[in-house]
Amino acid sequence: MRHHDHIDLIDHAQANEQPLAAFQVITDTHVTGNADHEYNQNFDRALKDIMANAAGSSGIMHVGDITDHGFIEEYGELKRIIEANREGLPPILFTLGNHDVAFGNWSSRLGNYTAQTGMQGVYHDHWIDGYHFIFLGTEQGLERFCHLTKQQLEWLDQKLGEKASADKPVFVFLHQPLMDTVAGSLQAQNWYGVEQDKELKQVLSKHPQAIMFTGHTHWQLEAEHTMFDGKGETATMFNAASVAYLWTDEDVHLTGSQGFYVEIYADKVLVRGRDFASGSWVESAQFQINY
Repeated sequence: MRHHDHIDLIDHAQANEQPLAAFQVITDTHVTGNADHEYNQNFDRALKDIMANAAGSSGIMHVGDITDHGFIEEYGELKRIIEANREGLPPILFTLGNHDVAFGNWSSRLGNYTAQTGMQGVYHDHWIDGYHFIFLGTEQGLERFCHLTKQQLEWLDQKLGEKASADKPVFVFLHQPLMDTVAGSLQAQNWYGVEQDKELKQVLSKHPQAIMFTGHTHWQLEAEHTMFDGKGETATMFNAASVAYLWTDEDVHLTGSQGFYVEIYADKVLVRGRDFASGSWVESAQFQINY
């Protein structure tokens, strides 16, 4: 059983407790083929922020829309920016987003994604520093939604149960959020996006220790519903905002760049919102999940 609290960063700092592991979550970088583009510069700045503040990180977890169109020249820019920041940079693991495969031939776009990111396919999992990281992805090149096959959902159910216990978090990454969960996914906001919404919810309800991070909506971390509380009945879910640009509850575009720093302790997980543009913490987006 667990519960969630807003956390006070100052109290946490005073406690001086060292996490067992830590990682960062970024999403929606939308890297373009233009080195001078604002999105490319934002990605570079986010990596520099992580390098400066994330010593000992287990990795950077990217929740999709890596590129703006899945073009090979966009991956070239992605690699250039990563290479420019290589020294001291944690490894980056990637999730497939709709922008990465929707614009053109599905198999060629998917081929670009696997070849350029080194990921082993649409869905994959990794054990890192004793914790399980599971990545899901669309199996059709849909414009906005993701399509999860029965096989992928069964695989997820099995992976969530692997070496599982109620008091140990397991981390799931999927580009599109489930309907009526996190910011931007409310039915009226129209940025949910899983065709198998009901089926995925059924799987997650069997594994309430899971923490799922999604992107896609770009909703800023200051918005309502950044976190969806699973209340011990399903996974806890977080909208990870966007590195490229943000969106508001008023349905308005916002210049900005945000993501999360995550710290794992023996009895809790801290999820800390970060503003990469200002290099500061997002005070309204600091969460503690107690196990």
